[in-house]
Amino acid sequence: MTDHRTAPGGTGARDLHAFIAGLPKAELHVHHVGSASPRIVSELAARHPDSKVPTDPEALADYFTFTDFAHFIQVYLSVVDLIRTPEDVRLLTFEVARDLARQQVRYAELTITPYSSTRRGIDERAFMDAIEDARKAAEAEFGTVLRWCFDIPGEAGLVSAEETVRLATDDRLRPEGLVSFGLGGPEVGVERPQFKPYFDRAIAAGLHSVPHAGETTGPETVWDAINELRAERIGHGTSSARDPKLLAHLAEHRIALEVCPTSNIATRAVRTLDEHPIKEFVAAGVLVTVNSDDPPMFGTDLNSEYAVAARLLDLDEPGLAALAKNAVEAAFLDEPGKARLAAEIDTYTSAWLTP
Repeated sequence: MTDHRTAPGGTGARDLHAFIAGLPKAELHVHHVGSASPRIVSELAARHPDSKVPTDPEALADYFTFTDFAHFIQVYLSVVDLIRTPEDVRLLTFEVARDLARQQVRYAELTITPYSSTRRGIDERAFMDAIEDARKAAEAEFGTVLRWCFDIPGEAGLVSAEETVRLATDDRLRPEGLVSFGLGGPEVGVERPQFKPYFDRAIAAGLHSVPHAGETTGPETVWDAINELRAERIGHGTSSARDPKLLAHLAEHRIALEVCPTSNIATRAVRTLDEHPIKEFVAAGVLVTVNSDDPPMFGTDLNSEYAVAARLLDLDEPGLAALAKNAVEAAFLDEPGKARLAAEIDTYTSAWLTP
């Protein structure tokens, strides 16, 4: 078999980037508001001039330079505050789908924080209608299938947890595209076990459990997410590498880690890419997916994250295809849909490698 691994910066590296650009993909950890492109953020900021967010797209690069995770949350919430009307919600959702489609993303589970919008006065029914209208329009125009994860903003406490689970489980409101229930925001001082009753209700209503854990805290937070919140996937899970028993548990039970390398550097969760624990995860047999998190805020996209993974894991084209199929396996997509996407990845890779 020909060795397709490439040296960074060489001709092969350019070919690998081209392979990634065309590779069919699934994106499992990407935030709704955090995916707003500079163009969309500046347009929303212009609509709402009382905001501190710059209206100049070029100035957003400096605005999106974070000193630590707490600063990231502060900036993130300032962008959240730009989403004030159903029209804002619809615009953002459709444009996020457009950006995903450009990267050959066939299926994406978009993390949405409805509490952030409803508490700012957007009617809950209008919010649901806006995201669903955008979802259906995007699938019709781009072919990209969107599904939703409703997540609790941990910094807002149990009031937000109650509101989020109500919106996620009320049959009169629950959107057709909703598949999972999550927990985001800061981890320090926001213990996972307190959210157990809310996750229990969401799971009872048929939703999957996908909390963030172990990004800025230790592996005990990941254990809490598994034991208390019945996590089926873990958002980030960065500190899991410090606990061999945890890695073995994740591997045995196929609890996927949604890894977001550039995000972890931007928020200072990991010091440098070369120190990122993704290598330890893979070596331990953990199911790893690569994701973009809040791509414009971190100056990245999903294609760039695959390129990072290729360098850190020394992957060739078949290795990258296998990584893409990890996301298919971990997705909350029906089995026929998984089979179609996996087959498309195989067909694309085979055609690429055929002389």
